[in-house]
Amino acid sequence: MTDERGRIAVVGPGAVGGLIAALLHRADEDVVAVARPDAAKAINSDGLTIRSGQYGNWTAPVPAQETVPHGARVILATKAFALSDSIARIRTSAPAEIISLLNGLDHLADLRESCPGTSITGAAITVEAARSSPTVVEHRSPFLRIAVPEESSDSLTVEALRRAGITVAARDSENVVLWNKFRFLAPLALLTSYWNLPIGAALARDEDLTTGLLTEVSAVATADGLPTTVPTVAEALRGLPPGMRSSLQLDMAAGKPSELDAIGGTLMRRGQKHGLFTPAVARMVDELRTTESLGNRRS
Repeated sequence: MTDERGRIAVVGPGAVGGLIAALLHRADEDVVAVARPDAAKAINSDGLTIRSGQYGNWTAPVPAQETVPHGARVILATKAFALSDSIARIRTSAPAEIISLLNGLDHLADLRESCPGTSITGAAITVEAARSSPTVVEHRSPFLRIAVPEESSDSLTVEALRRAGITVAARDSENVVLWNKFRFLAPLALLTSYWNLPIGAALARDEDLTTGLLTEVSAVATADGLPTTVPTVAEALRGLPPGMRSSLQLDMAAGKPSELDAIGGTLMRRGQKHGLFTPAVARMVDELRTTESLGNRRS
């Protein structure tokens, strides 16, 4: 079996993964997109087309395949609910390293258990992107930023991402890096999905529920290692474009598999671990699970 430790395999070339794969390809990095059969066929046929105010518009002829090359360096960019399938693809390839961009916190334990001996880094990505077709990515935000733990600052994959024009900051511990994003992502996702409204309107819909949610998120983040206050989270959410919607909201509204458990479920599990009650989170998650199972949407 050929060992391909110089190759970067982007597992999950959707909106985020597709943008990263295309940027790496444009920077002349040895990159391959790893996707399901239909998606791999489409990418091999049409390439990945990027439409971006920051990076411009172009089509990258990124090669695609269904399996992870043996020994490759992996960038995991799937949705959290696809983790089990992703692990099955990655585990047998003996990857040189894995950088995970998944939302949530709990997935890293599963990755490390399944790939012992592999260097695994939990990273946080900040970007707004969406696919308008299986091979066309709309990069909607004027930024693309990745945060990695300080210990991963000299990773070969991190260096390749920087060469591709992606802003990569290396600081703090892995736990702090992930919580720095999750403490804002979780209330954004839950509020917009619960009310099926953009964040500006969702924040104001029920002030008691919003306050309860932000209080619980702040308490769990603090107990889990990142001191956080309600005003810090509230200020960040109110600073977002009021018309912004979350990917969780969009997926649920479209009847697609969602990251509800990776976001809301993680908050409840982390709260229980620290002996904290999270009734606002539980209310929102329970009702969202019900509407998700019934295919109904709140308005």
